Amino acid sequence: MGFGMARKAAGKNVERACGLALALTASLALAQESAPPEAPPPLSPACEAPAGDIAAPAMLPHFARALRERKTARILAIGSSSTSGVGASSEAKSYPAQLEAILEGAMKGVDVVVANRGISGEVAAVTAERIKSEVTREKPDLLLWQLGTNDALVRVAPDEFENTVRSTIRWLKDNEIDVVLVGLQYSSRFSRDEEYFAIRNVLQRVASAENVAYVRRYDAMRFIAQNHANLQMMARDNFHLNDLGYQCMAEHIARAVIVGVFAKRRPSAN
Repeated sequence: MGFGMARKAAGKNVERACGLALALTASLALAQESAPPEAPPPLSPACEAPAGDIAAPAMLPHFARALRERKTARILAIGSSSTSGVGASSEAKSYPAQLEAILEGAMKGVDVVVANRGISGEVAAVTAERIKSEVTREKPDLLLWQLGTNDALVRVAPDEFENTVRSTIRWLKDNEIDVVLVGLQYSSRFSRDEEYFAIRNVLQRVASAENVAYVRRYDAMRFIAQNHANLQMMARDNFHLNDLGYQCMAEHIARAVIVGVFAKRRPSAN
């Protein structure tokens, strides 16, 4: 399947699964057996983007099981400034805080806790070292790993970056923790930066090969920037997000997570 066709297929999966999640009013088990939805759930008007630009879905079996069997489903959000919330007006406006509210609103009757472990300026190799201790502390069912922007800016070699991401994903799989990779942010200043694209392409390739979900943050942000030019989603430094930017980030990641609860396994690229 070509890349364009794959993205269209992914988009259709997003629409089907998200529509199903919004129809969830009784129990997760019942929702999983429901018929495909007629329409996708609405995003905030400012955050609207094509489904294929938002995420490439993949199964989240451990998170889904936690929702079915336990009172609390635990998510560990880890990464750099986009996770810690630099540019937001308060901690409540960071993407992890907004995500928790969105998931509990979409999936009635579930208890979701999102722990924010973002550290500004961190590259993937440093985060990877921290993940093991944070996992021991938080015992998550799902790990959201926001990464790549800082690696591209400090020119980490793509091969080195890929090895770090792959080995960490495999460690998480061995420990029965689902993974969603949250990709690089869009900025017009990097729109012609080949090394920036190289890191972005590595993430896309690793997510596909390892069968983990990938949030296409660059693509969604670029669509919004090009189609909603009247909306300001960046903080005063014109690099970090503001409250609206984090709202869109949370809505897009929520879609990927909800889709993952219902997604079917994709064939491995290996």
